[in-house]
Amino acid sequence: MNVNLLKDALNDKVKELGYDLISLTSKKEKGDLILSIVVDRIEPIDMNAICEISQKLSEYLDTLDTGDESYMLDVSSLGAEKPISIDKLKDYVGRYVQLHLINPYKGENIMQGSIVYCDDEKLVLNYKIKTREFNAELTLKNIAKARLAIKF
Repeated sequence: MNVNLLKDALNDKVKELGYDLISLTSKKEKGDLILSIVVDRIEPIDMNAICEISQKLSEYLDTLDTGDESYMLDVSSLGAEKPISIDKLKDYVGRYVQLHLINPYKGENIMQGSIVYCDDEKLVLNYKIKTREFNAELTLKNIAKARLAIKF
């Protein structure tokens, strides 16, 4: 099974289904070949979505010539706390995130809150300290990395 050729074909199909193909790997595990596909999209991905895309990709793979070797298909997402590239933060307005800052904001290097506003240069984050809410205006250049976070 040529993973590089398969990746090109699957990339188009995954896009058609409304997702981005993050990775495609194949590995032998206990004698079985496992084809692992990781997908992503801006909207949350639940188990129903994983089952649906898994079925559609399985049907699509059956139409391709992948060789004679049988395999198991494993489709997953980046998860509930997936990383977000800084240039895509504006797609996540209204979502709860964790930001790692280059230079501290009011003594904090890591902040969690909801993105209120974001453009190409700045982001407004609504965060809480105990029961009080605040808005922090941060430059995107000051954000080292970002990920979705789970709000407790």
